[in-house]
Amino acid sequence: MKDLQVIAFDADDTLWVNEPFFREAEDAFCGLLEEYLPAHTTNRELFAVEMKNLPLYGYGIKAFTLSMVETLGRITEGRAPYRLVERTLAIGREMLEKPVVVLEGVAQTLEHAARSHRLVLATKGDLLDQERKLEKSGLADYFHHIEVMSDKGTANYRKLIAHLDCAPAHFMMVGNSVKSDVIPVLELGGHAVHVPFHTTWVHEEATFEADHPRFRRAETITDLLDYLA
Repeated sequence: MKDLQVIAFDADDTLWVNEPFFREAEDAFCGLLEEYLPAHTTNRELFAVEMKNLPLYGYGIKAFTLSMVETLGRITEGRAPYRLVERTLAIGREMLEKPVVVLEGVAQTLEHAARSHRLVLATKGDLLDQERKLEKSGLADYFHHIEVMSDKGTANYRKLIAHLDCAPAHFMMVGNSVKSDVIPVLELGGHAVHVPFHTTWVHEEATFEADHPRFRRAETITDLLDYLA
């Protein structure tokens, strides 16, 4: 990794807490519909609607809220009382008002890495919400460039790396998702570090053969400092 020039960091569940808030929202939403369906069935219906809507709405809380409203209509066959619609919208609004909880060791790691590399925030989701979280996190000044991506496939990373005027071999991605932060970057010839988070959205789960010369697994984000030493 001695030739690295750019280190990109995922945001949600890599720099700050995110997925547990979605799980809490799912539980609250499923609880609203207990008189119609068991919670696990509602959860399965919601996920199916999310996957259907993903190409149209993309990622983030607003897309999730729209999918909850659609699921509500499906499950109740369009006869849901308006109080349930209001409560569903309130669940989404409450998510947008959650505090930004920066994960342990993040500021220390960014401060150290920024001394020798260009740092990039490369995340996906709703632009306005990600800008809000970045501002509240207090981490914005560490980053040379901010990129909120519609998705994290090879084409998205290729475009980002070209914009940064950086060869893939000089680029490293750090994140909690093997599917989004590791596999596409390795396919392009870059480096990737996986920092697991205790909660992962099922859509981000992927199998991966870890025996790769440009891949590292870190128990915590501060382990990255050992790789850069």
